[in-house]
Amino acid sequence: MAEQTSRVQFTKEMKKDYTIITPNMAPIHFELIKNVLQSFGYKIELLRTTGREIVDEGLKYVHNDTCYPALLSIGQMMHALHSGKYDLHKVALVMTQTGGGCRASNYIHLLRKALKRDGLEFIPVISINISGLESNPGFKITLPLLRRAIAALTYGDLLMLLKNQTKPYEVTAGESDALVEEWLKKLTRLFEQGKAFSQREVREYFDQIARSFAGIQLEQKEKLKVGIVGEIYVKYSPLANNGLENFLFEQGCEVMVPGILGFMIFKVDNRLEDIALYGGSAAKKRVCTLLKWYFTKYETDLIESVKKYPQFTAPASYERLKELAGEVIGHGCKMGEGWLLTAEMMELVESGYENVVCTQPFGCLPNHIVGKGMIRKVREVLPQANIVPIDYDASATKVNQENRIKLMLAVAQERHTGKDVDGVSPA
Repeated sequence: MAEQTSRVQFTKEMKKDYTIITPNMAPIHFELIKNVLQSFGYKIELLRTTGREIVDEGLKYVHNDTCYPALLSIGQMMHALHSGKYDLHKVALVMTQTGGGCRASNYIHLLRKALKRDGLEFIPVISINISGLESNPGFKITLPLLRRAIAALTYGDLLMLLKNQTKPYEVTAGESDALVEEWLKKLTRLFEQGKAFSQREVREYFDQIARSFAGIQLEQKEKLKVGIVGEIYVKYSPLANNGLENFLFEQGCEVMVPGILGFMIFKVDNRLEDIALYGGSAAKKRVCTLLKWYFTKYETDLIESVKKYPQFTAPASYERLKELAGEVIGHGCKMGEGWLLTAEMMELVESGYENVVCTQPFGCLPNHIVGKGMIRKVREVLPQANIVPIDYDASATKVNQENRIKLMLAVAQERHTGKDVDGVSPA
């Protein structure tokens, strides 16, 4: 399909002095991605605004029935444009565009509609996609940039994993968060020097990161272990899930959030599944096979680095997740997060995180099916599973969401057969 000619393109000349604004989904990961893009000469502003005003701004442009992540990300960017902080004739916006069956493919068009409504249609909107949906002369996803971005995402996965497993137990409060910040700065300097993204270097820095977190002095306390799964934006974004990770920490829990790398392998593997089922070009199959191998190498190295320290729980491999999903759901179920969401619930329960919060935007049909819709089947296979589905929406109250999670934690405490669990109140 031909590209729309009416849209404003981001030109090579714009790259020199335009600020590119991006919404913030995963704070650790996106900070690293921002720094990678800056090392390639782009001026990137990662939005960190929160609060009800973002929701209210989004409701002006996106119907509440459309998609909560779209409402929030568009609301966050329009709020930034109206803040007076930016020269509106020297700013651009960026969004990912998947090209799949999810409504996320249409976020970019909703954003342009919002800009037009406010007379700001002269602001370029950049689509980040690998499906050839749109291109911009001033923003190119080159192979060197892609390699660094993939490395950045995997570093983000490891930092998130280790922080979540040390923060609840640290003797010196704030040490885990400080270590994350230290590594973000160090990795940024290395990226600027063209280092820390080759396979050998990544393996070395994985080991260094794991070693540094293993050096944090921890208290020997027992905590409830809680996993978080769900639609990718609501799963990671504190803006979307009302600071879910911090809420669980406050309740005295240890938190496990599956990483983004598994989702990346899932998206590539889906294309291989399609080719196997329906046929496809040999060239596409070779590219997808190579990408899967490349991602899997990062995954293997990450898991091995974590396993060197027995105090940490390493994530399962993608192949193990696929095996688990095959017990309850077909691998052809791939809209939204597809069977991967179901598999992540099962893997969390299997690895000791029996209490799971399933986050989903209200009305997100794919994730209601593979999330809430699969809970009964998961419990049949894994009776110890204690899963609570939580809907996130502009009209949903934080109090109601947190009360439902507290009820799940109370059930978890009751199951804890006479053991005292530090810091958790059933009330």
